[in-house]
Amino acid sequence: MLSFKNIAPFLNTGENKASRWLSYIGLGIGVLLLLCSVQMYININELLKNKSPKKNGFDFIAITKNITDENMVGNHSFSASDLAELKQQKFLDDVSPLIGNKFVIDANGGSMLPFSTDFFAEAIDNNFLDTLPSSFKWAPGDQVIPIIVSSDYFEIYNTLFAPSRDLPQFSEKTIASVFIQLDCSGNGFKDSYKGNIVALSDRINTVLLPKSFLEWANKKYAGIENFNPSRIYIKTKDANNPELLNFLQQKNYHVNKDKTKFGRIKQVLQAIVSGLAGFGVLVILLAMVLFSFYLQLMIAKSKENLQLLLTLGYSPQWLSKTVAKKWIPVYVAVVIAAVLATALLHWSFQHFFMKDKEELSPFIHWGVIAIALALLVLSVVVNFRLVKKLLYKL
Repeated sequence: MLSFKNIAPFLNTGENKASRWLSYIGLGIGVLLLLCSVQMYININELLKNKSPKKNGFDFIAITKNITDENMVGNHSFSASDLAELKQQKFLDDVSPLIGNKFVIDANGGSMLPFSTDFFAEAIDNNFLDTLPSSFKWAPGDQVIPIIVSSDYFEIYNTLFAPSRDLPQFSEKTIASVFIQLDCSGNGFKDSYKGNIVALSDRINTVLLPKSFLEWANKKYAGIENFNPSRIYIKTKDANNPELLNFLQQKNYHVNKDKTKFGRIKQVLQAIVSGLAGFGVLVILLAMVLFSFYLQLMIAKSKENLQLLLTLGYSPQWLSKTVAKKWIPVYVAVVIAAVLATALLHWSFQHFFMKDKEELSPFIHWGVIAIALALLVLSVVVNFRLVKKLLYKL
């Protein structure tokens, strides 16, 4: 069977070696940059995907509207359309407004806790609570109001407030035995209730009362039944989702940056990696263009010899395949070298720079190998079609 070796003397390949080797080197660098970028992208996702604490696989984040010097006198509450827009976002699993008291609440601890202060409280849907005791409920006529307090507030009381006021300190168990008096007033009414701390919350930094009480009390003591909330809690599977962060930024919503710091780091790193991948693709394209120039020049210089082969009866299809096969081993060698270099760089990163080596596999991702095979097939196909096109012009 005839092969490339049989027709090699008819091709003028002795010149333009610089162009040929530059195209090989450029292709290798481009493939290496692209494969390394893909592996780095995968590594970033693996390292940052579990960096935010979750409850049952979800993140719960409070958002508010940004207050600046320019909009201080404006309305910073969330309208019904704002809530509807949030609920329509595919990266959010649920949304719940925090309802605040619109009436005056005075709290005092009686003889056991000799202090008196203005009191603020909020309420939220129960499915957003991380601790929900069975006693956290209220109905009109009840004189005892269950309270859930932020764990941070409880710690501040025990470590700062109580020692400075010579007040007793409490454990999480003993605080449940303490009752405080809540005096609610407004709209011509004034009533007293007993407040009892029934649980602590690690998720929501506020003082929580049952939603049924605050809705009823706002209507009675403030004459308000429906109003726009100033704070919203969102439930999402990934607080570091770039789509979520971009949405919050576009809407000028404020969020605790500590909750989403890894997402912002992820965005920056992914932008850098995407830039490297784009540069790698550009280098590959330039290498393919340079190689096409080399092929055109080679075939142009071998025009008479190739026409002679066609006259002798060699078909253009067979001749195209035979000439194109010459560079298949080169493409295979370039792609294999790039894959091996990517594997070596990934192993070095995992072995020398990762303290917890179990977070990353020492082997490159199968997606990197799939992209390498796709680039190999693409190079061979482009090479064959280019040779075929040039030979059919003879």
